[in-house]
Amino acid sequence: MTAKSIMIQGTMSDAGKSIIAAGLCRVFAQDGYKVAPFKSQNMALNSSITKEGLEMGRAQVVQAEAAGIEPEAAMNPILLKPTTDVGSQVIVRGKPIGTMNARDYFAFKNSLVPDILDAYHNLESRFDIIVIEGAGSPAEVNLQDDDIVNMGMAKMAKAPVLLAGDIDRGGVFAQLVGTMMLLRDDERPLVKGSVVNKFRGDVSILEPGLAILEEKMGVPVVGVLPYLNVDIDDEDSMSSRLKSRAYHGIVDIAVIRLPKISNFTDFTALEAATDVDIRYVGNARGLGQPDLIILPGTKSTLADLKWLRTSGLEAAILKCASKGTPVFGICGGYQMLGMQISDPHGVEGGGELRGMGLLPTRTVFSPEKRTIRSSGKVLDVGGPLARMSGSAVDGYEIHMGTTTLEGGTPLLEVSDADGNTLVDGCCSDNVYGSYLHGFFDNPQASQALLSSLLATKGLDDSAVTAVDMATYKEQQYDLLAEGIRNHLNMDTIYRIIEEGV
Repeated sequence: MTAKSIMIQGTMSDAGKSIIAAGLCRVFAQDGYKVAPFKSQNMALNSSITKEGLEMGRAQVVQAEAAGIEPEAAMNPILLKPTTDVGSQVIVRGKPIGTMNARDYFAFKNSLVPDILDAYHNLESRFDIIVIEGAGSPAEVNLQDDDIVNMGMAKMAKAPVLLAGDIDRGGVFAQLVGTMMLLRDDERPLVKGSVVNKFRGDVSILEPGLAILEEKMGVPVVGVLPYLNVDIDDEDSMSSRLKSRAYHGIVDIAVIRLPKISNFTDFTALEAATDVDIRYVGNARGLGQPDLIILPGTKSTLADLKWLRTSGLEAAILKCASKGTPVFGICGGYQMLGMQISDPHGVEGGGELRGMGLLPTRTVFSPEKRTIRSSGKVLDVGGPLARMSGSAVDGYEIHMGTTTLEGGTPLLEVSDADGNTLVDGCCSDNVYGSYLHGFFDNPQASQALLSSLLATKGLDDSAVTAVDMATYKEQQYDLLAEGIRNHLNMDTIYRIIEEGV
């Protein structure tokens, strides 16, 4: 069996490629097809771990979930995780192979084509439809030579392309027509339709422009997608989730917006709970007096700790902690809360840095990355979050380093995929830390956290109810599919898939 394919490309980053691809995965699955997502190269700090312990981009995990299948590293054979403005950790087929600057990677990437094709053909042999996602824009004329993620990938997969433009930013007609004009002569025939995305208003006012758009591009507009009100995991720091918000709810949680923040999907479950406000705070002035402070994961722990110090946020957090405000660190945030971080192998450039001193721990970075799924429970803990004791947790670890406790007590007892039981994290008074991403996805853990915070405010612990993230996600994928069916011409899309290129 050889799968049919369709590819979603965009006029720019954040044009909506990922969510359209996820919606199509859900629709095709609902229609009885075995469907898998694919993105040859992804650049994002939000990643996840497969059941085999391999790392892949969050967008393809979302798309696999929407398709009702288990995520596989083959769905995202190359993942780039930025460590600086000009360099990234390169992950191939789920495993890191090193860190490269942009110029070196540009020269190296063509050697990865066999890995891309092997992964794609593996999926192609097992599924009916492959939904491929591009990256950025195919009209980046400086990158068209040796492209492996947009038109280059479309050619390798012989995939028809839908080109999506973002009307919310303005200039969507120029985006779409301009992109088409900048494509090469052998690339334009691959584009079989366009999508106007993130529309707000009366579509009838747009229709005269759509007719001109079809004339200029020579392909049909397959639909105008409204700004869909669905809650789907975001891929990177361009997410609107990270914009500052006012506090209106019963529970106020401040997440520190680190420059290289990663896996902020850890907090989706808390955001989904009624009357809980998640504020992403990027300066000391905006911290205020929250009920809980969370230090999230980061791809650059040492650099982000220095930023925390020079921005004044470290001092503001320490002041809150001294007054009893609970502080919770996850992964890199957990490492920062300790007494010292050492980098003897140059994982993040080398050196040693004093931690925030809120937990009696020391962290030493190592060249090996720990990537594993695990589950377990919160141990008996004290302090303002004591009600979390005994709560079930599920998640995954992605980190390079070992943290040693010199006091306090472990936070979790977990079992990994290999059946090993071990302890994780640390708690001391009102400060808690763990390496476990997805900590709050289990409704038992998130409800216990929220109940603890309500108790510290003298409120009934039933005033806020946590959500079951598995059920919540399924509801959101169904809403997304409904939006796709209502606003895209699925008959045209199926015809495009059948005809191919």
